[in-house]
Amino acid sequence: MTARIDAAFQRQRAAGRTVLIPYIAAGDPSLAMTVDIVDALVDAGADIIELGVPFSDPMADGPVVQRAAERALAQHVGLADVLALVAAFRRRDAKTPIVLMGYANPVEAMGVVAFADRARAAGVDGVIIVDYPPEEASEFAALLRERDIAPIFLIAPTTPDARIERIAKLAAGFVYYVSLKGVTGAGHLDTGTVARKLDAIRRHIALPIGVGFGIRDAQSACAIAAHADAVVIGSRLIVEIETGTASDAARRAGAFVGSIRRALDAREAQCVA
Repeated sequence: MTARIDAAFQRQRAAGRTVLIPYIAAGDPSLAMTVDIVDALVDAGADIIELGVPFSDPMADGPVVQRAAERALAQHVGLADVLALVAAFRRRDAKTPIVLMGYANPVEAMGVVAFADRARAAGVDGVIIVDYPPEEASEFAALLRERDIAPIFLIAPTTPDARIERIAKLAAGFVYYVSLKGVTGAGHLDTGTVARKLDAIRRHIALPIGVGFGIRDAQSACAIAAHADAVVIGSRLIVEIETGTASDAARRAGAFVGSIRRALDAREAQCVA
């Protein structure tokens, strides 16, 4: 619930650490393996898990994330399966927040009220719906808030102040700054530009800010961590998952996220020293 997200940020802020949020596509390479991968990510030091809900026509996903969604869809993994996966995880882990990221179509097909109820029952903590713009999301955000689920919104480099102010009125948990103009995994990350945009966002929003899109390795993660409250890493993690045998995917994913966690902690230890 929202409280779990808030606690994760408060805990890491008190420790002088950056929140680490890995993104994976639920159902890739299989639902059973997703369970193992999520456990491995938590063991490796992930603070919040972002689960992508497979969808056939994603507007914000680059080729790597699209491939992951296609692999999941080929196994007929849908929103109901993702919610069941979260419920099973929640029986093992009552602490780690789970955020769902997806698109409006599966939610509308389930029914927005039914989705909100089932997400609450499963133990979902936050929801990002890429194609619900804040101007049209007031009712949906209210449904989530009533169930103690955080409505989380994307902010792009081109988002005007008026829209940021609108997001500030609706959002909970954290906001997600898309560091690049483009899809996931695209382009070159300009840390200076990101830092200036985060300063501008903070003039309107008091919530923590996570930064994603374009973070590929320990170096880029540490560069962003100097300015952001959380680092989100997805496409590069999915490459680790898809490269090699499915049976070894959880180990590879955990090893990669563990390397990011250690790099972040080492950077932050140097800052304290």
